[in-house]
Amino acid sequence: MFCPPHDPIVSILSTIAASRRPRLLLRAARIGTADYRRETDLRRVLRLPAAPPLGPETVRTLIALEEELETQRTRPEACAGASWRASRHVEVMIALIAEARLMVDAATADGTSARRLTLVRPG
Repeated sequence: MFCPPHDPIVSILSTIAASRRPRLLLRAARIGTADYRRETDLRRVLRLPAAPPLGPETVRTLIALEEELETQRTRPEACAGASWRASRHVEVMIALIAEARLMVDAATADGTSARRLTLVRPG
């Protein structure tokens, strides 16, 4: 049986790697991944009754959520709208990094290779 290459995974990792976020935000998120508990934390972050299955769709959902938070963070203060909370942004980043790592681990467990997850910090 032919299995297509892990294009969704590579695409997702490329999207994450192309993200440029403040060093402090990334550092806090990376440290937070040590305490990440998928069932409780992912459910809370996504505000769902149960954690969704591991995979590209879950990571894409987290990417979209994080992009919304980044838009709020970079919006001029004079603009009205939803207020940005650093704690919420960090918890979403923790979930995003942890879920991407879990997705890569699951993909590499079957003998395939995937690129190492790295996040770019602003220059």
